[in-house]
Amino acid sequence: MEHMFEKNCTAVAQFIPQGLSDVPEVSVVLSLVFPLIYGVTVLANLDMTALIQVRSQLHTPIYFFLNHLSFVDFCYSSTIVPKILANIFNKDKAISFLACLVQFYLFCTCVITEIFLLTVMAYDCFVAICNPLLYMVIMSPKLHMVLVSGCYLCAIVCSPIHLCLALEIPTFSSNVIDHFYCDLPPLLSLACSDVTVNKVLLFVIATFKESLSIVIIFTSYCLFLSPS
Repeated sequence: MEHMFEKNCTAVAQFIPQGLSDVPEVSVVLSLVFPLIYGVTVLANLDMTALIQVRSQLHTPIYFFLNHLSFVDFCYSSTIVPKILANIFNKDKAISFLACLVQFYLFCTCVITEIFLLTVMAYDCFVAICNPLLYMVIMSPKLHMVLVSGCYLCAIVCSPIHLCLALEIPTFSSNVIDHFYCDLPPLLSLACSDVTVNKVLLFVIATFKESLSIVIIFTSYCLFLSPS
């Protein structure tokens, strides 16, 4: 039995995402709904970014953060949705191993950046409400540039760690991903080798990021909701 299991393990050149549904009727509905949702998302985020850039009245810290949040959301959507749409319309759902890793890396970078941007925006709201007279002094252009740069830097540092966890998998039991895009947990579930360390590291890093963001956001809201 062990020999048969080992025989099925191999390095893969491409993956095949299962997609959202194999039911023809559902696929037809998705082919109509998803392009519409994606189009609205892209236009809304690009319009928001353009509006903030051209209106000088919106050149404030909160809109500066919102500008970057819209940009990240646009990149976030554009990383996975085009391939999902292609898989809905085409019978060939294959994605190369390299393209899969690139998609995962970009997706991971956008998600981490978005998490920290939301955290920074919570801090910005705290300063605006609790220290309104000193708001423009505290949230100086230099500080909000540092905060936004820190969000991108954290994502750039954390994403390669997740990517390395995927690259550590030498062989896979199958090239069919039970998901609609390339993500680390589905890839780990296909690994033939022991990926316990990979899963533990993934859990620790993800828990640290989420916990840090939740604590900062929760603390900010508690401070400006509590009586002075």
